[in-house]
Amino acid sequence: MRKWLLLATAILLEVTATLSLRGAIDHQALYVLVAVGYLGSFTALALVLRAGLALGVAYGIWGACGVALTAVLATLFFGDPFSAVMGVGIALVIAGVLCVELGAQAARPSRSGEEGAPS
Repeated sequence: MRKWLLLATAILLEVTATLSLRGAIDHQALYVLVAVGYLGSFTALALVLRAGLALGVAYGIWGACGVALTAVLATLFFGDPFSAVMGVGIALVIAGVLCVELGAQAARPSRSGEEGAPS
């Protein structure tokens, strides 16, 4: 549970930093939030990896959620365009990450210690 909370924290910090980067164009004080957000995001991501989540899974979820949330929130906060094609693209990215996670779960050894046995 801890690793998933850390991953959610990493995602939210990265999205906050990226949106702040956009806002810093007009309000330079937001550059502080950009630096703190990115530093905190990478720190939380490192803690996720230390907690045992596989790199491909952690990075895939972090990246996909970051892209999806940033696109949606940039539309809400900054009026960026959001088309049906973008929505389909986000859905495909999320589906790809789910495939990576499901594949990683299937590849894990079972609790009985047998390699390749389904869990």
